[in-house]
Amino acid sequence: MPFPPPTGPLRLVVADDNPVVRAGLTALLSGREDTTVVAEAADGREAYEAALRHRPDVVLLDVRMPGVDGISALPHLVRLAPVMMLTYSHESGTVREALRLGAGGYLVHGEFDTEQLVRAVRDVCEGRPHVTPGAVRALLPSAVVPGASAHTGPELPAPAWQMSAKPLSQLQSPMGQSFRSRFQLSTREAEIMDLVASGMTNHQIAATCFISEKTVKNHINHIFAKLHTTNRTQATAKWLGVA
Repeated sequence: MPFPPPTGPLRLVVADDNPVVRAGLTALLSGREDTTVVAEAADGREAYEAALRHRPDVVLLDVRMPGVDGISALPHLVRLAPVMMLTYSHESGTVREALRLGAGGYLVHGEFDTEQLVRAVRDVCEGRPHVTPGAVRALLPSAVVPGASAHTGPELPAPAWQMSAKPLSQLQSPMGQSFRSRFQLSTREAEIMDLVASGMTNHQIAATCFISEKTVKNHINHIFAKLHTTNRTQATAKWLGVA
């Protein structure tokens, strides 16, 4: 449904259950000439109530939240404002479902800087789909790749967003690909930092990676040193690009 064009700075609602991410996004997007955060929400229900109350230009919505999650809230939110998924989740089923339910964009944490985030918000507000590389890769199995061999499988219809989306080469910006490489984490350290940022404890990370908790602690200490941080909150904020 069409929404009235904004007459000033884009008014945003930020919905994420992680208070570090919420505070970081609010700090990044408030105090600018072109964007301001009018409300924060910790789950889908709070996001819906905030959207009803403030009628924002765009809702930035996480996927995994306690209570009402982002995917459950999405069909209700898109009736009130354009919605951009801003999340750590990039499973193909989740990305496809979010776009099917009306999300105007899908950004994966760590694949954009502040200016790219603001540009994505503007695109979604104006009806232009915006998807970061991690989400694009999640969609590739269900999309028709130009020039693909006829032996790669049955031709499937491209997702609706793809009809007017930017070419893949434009979506995969150098900044998106190299954002985290500046920290120079090893492959294992990056994997563990992803799990730390998702909220896992050392015990859970050890079980997931089939290593001991002592090894996890050693990896995390090395990660903190490389990120120039002293605790999980600081490291998460820097890793997700909201520090």
